[in-house]
Amino acid sequence: MDGRGTLHNVDRLRFVRLVAAEDVAALAELLAAIDTTYFHPHPFTREEAERRALYQGKDVYAVLEDGGRLVAYGMLRGWDEGYAVPALGIGVRRHSGGRGFGRAMMIWLQEEARRRGASRIRLRVHPDNGPARALYESLGYRYEGEERGELLMILEL
Repeated sequence: MDGRGTLHNVDRLRFVRLVAAEDVAALAELLAAIDTTYFHPHPFTREEAERRALYQGKDVYAVLEDGGRLVAYGMLRGWDEGYAVPALGIGVRRHSGGRGFGRAMMIWLQEEARRRGASRIRLRVHPDNGPARALYESLGYRYEGEERGELLMILEL
């Protein structure tokens, strides 16, 4: 990791970083390429991409680049509203599953939450989203009940 909290893997030119102002167009294109069946934390529009790219606050919005192309989007939200436990969410570009992009984003977000003083992370997952549930379980998330028709999972950091 470098001083900006960027995770580098120079073998594949893959890294995770915070969303930046210059990412508006690329982020809008990525958001349009994410399957919203189970992941829809906010509208996936160019206007929303601009809001996230220009965002200044306590919450975290990040992207994973692979070979110069944005392939995953992740967030830790809730700090701006005063919650001590951030909610994590990730989306991966359609047809990019199985390449480790989701896992890399999850690991980076978990480390970022630790760096920012969080002791736990929460997320919600649709019961039918088997691949996401398997990923979260493999990273140590445990089921804590249901919330808004989805399964609530918690990771102790």
